[in-house]
Amino acid sequence: MSPRRSYDQYCSAARALDAVGDRWTLLIVRELLAGPRRYTDLHADLPGVSTDVLASRLKDMERDGLATRRRLAPPGAAYVYELTDRGRELLPVLQALGAWGEAELGERRSTDAVRAHWFALPLLRALEGEGVVEVRLEEGDFHLFVGAEDGPVYGHGRAPGEPDARLAMDVDTCTAIGRGELSVADAVRDGRIEVSGDGTLAKGLRNA
Repeated sequence: MSPRRSYDQYCSAARALDAVGDRWTLLIVRELLAGPRRYTDLHADLPGVSTDVLASRLKDMERDGLATRRRLAPPGAAYVYELTDRGRELLPVLQALGAWGEAELGERRSTDAVRAHWFALPLLRALEGEGVVEVRLEEGDFHLFVGAEDGPVYGHGRAPGEPDARLAMDVDTCTAIGRGELSVADAVRDGRIEVSGDGTLAKGLRNA
């Protein structure tokens, strides 16, 4: 394993960039905020990354205490990567970067890949309260753990149990929320988000 490169500056921002400033590292963190992921799943959801670079970044993240690798119990018996507590502390960093990047999003380019779960963090920024929210898009489903303090903050596919709210919308609405052009409450009032469920979150969104 190559030694960690450093800016050699006695500054907390420089030290942070020593650990997470390499290309792809923060996007790997974004993926692992959904919980344990296999290498093949990470590679599939990070279009453009080479296998060598992904393997190298994951090793660096293990070395720096941001992620760990473990073997699932049978019958899975596959290796998965997951964030450490230190790695999960990067959530507000990614949220701040996402909020700052809203102005840079612009129109989707023909070369831009998209995955349904990439809208998870923008929606988390836009939702208040606590509970599980299931989101349905044409591109796929994912669920959010709104207000979660430990563990995954979102997951792939439908919620494992009965969610507190279900939101159905199109990608244009999700994109407008991600750009900061539309609030969730306004989208609900305008009929762009269909809310179902009997939980507190669902009732709050319908009455916003």
